[in-house]
Amino acid sequence: MKKTIIGLTLFALLVVPLAASASIWDIIFGGGENTVEGPPAMTGDDLIEALQRLTNWLFTILLIVAVIFIIIAGFYFVTAQGDPEKVHRARNFVLWALVGVGVAVASVGLVALVRLIITGA
Repeated sequence: MKKTIIGLTLFALLVVPLAASASIWDIIFGGGENTVEGPPAMTGDDLIEALQRLTNWLFTILLIVAVIFIIIAGFYFVTAQGDPEKVHRARNFVLWALVGVGVAVASVGLVALVRLIITGA
């Protein structure tokens, strides 16, 4: 329960302000001009470009979180002093950091695969 609350708090502190910021949407979706009629219609290429930009941002965020997890794991390893519980906790931090990196790399690869299938280039 405590881990869930901490995770949701970190999510809220890191992701929600980025999503609420208008500038992040301009970066992701290219910042089309707003007119009375609304933004211009998205084509398939625009959608793939927006998906690639979003994936690049998420990739960067996941890598930063993975580095933080590895630093925390190093702290637990250094302060374990032979305590098997702390060593186990540190190994779990490293394991989940590597899983996060794997998910990030897979997401970038998936976007590249979708782009290759849709556009053929």
